Amino acid sequence: MSRRSSDPLDELMGALRDLTGRPVGPDDRRRFQQYLDIFLRWNRTYRMTALASAGAIVRDLFIDSLLFLPVLPPRPIALVDIGAGAGIPGLPLRLADPAIAVTLVEARRKRVSFLLAVQRQLDLGDVAVREGRAEALVEQEADLVGGFDVVVARSVGPATALLPLARKYLKPGGLFVASGPPNPLPQEPFEVARIGVPGTRKHRVFLKAVKEG
Repeated sequence: MSRRSSDPLDELMGALRDLTGRPVGPDDRRRFQQYLDIFLRWNRTYRMTALASAGAIVRDLFIDSLLFLPVLPPRPIALVDIGAGAGIPGLPLRLADPAIAVTLVEARRKRVSFLLAVQRQLDLGDVAVREGRAEALVEQEADLVGGFDVVVARSVGPATALLPLARKYLKPGGLFVASGPPNPLPQEPFEVARIGVPGTRKHRVFLKAVKEG
């Protein structure tokens, strides 16, 4: 059965506890509530997502982002979210685990302004926001080349198309993780990981590929 609450933050805290294996406290709830409040406020004006309700944003964006956690390597890690949009999945991952140093790469000016507003209002000085297309930035800014342990992406297209770009950002041995289709066919060099959605019988599929040294 699906675990649903009248307060979507209750579901989010339950998912955070289940996926991290640690207790959650008032600070966890406060940070995610702040992020949600900013998200809803900006969404009314700038349509950050087609999802309108707090419950839908929490379930389909925040909890969906946390499902990346079991796929990531041991922390501490430096992670870059390419095409971060409204900070999904990078910001929820950072809020869940401060040992994940996050860089958000986003080309659209309104989204960048939103990310900077979240960074400032949640006092996330260790979250970097880079404005520009991921393909161009990695050619222009030397510190991005081979600078990360993990690249994440909520794929809107085939993961195979993103892999060459992800490799430019990754250190040797680094990991590319993309959300995948429900029933992907095995395809080199990707491995498939299936992560259960807490409180439901559903699972989320991820595609993983390691950058060889």
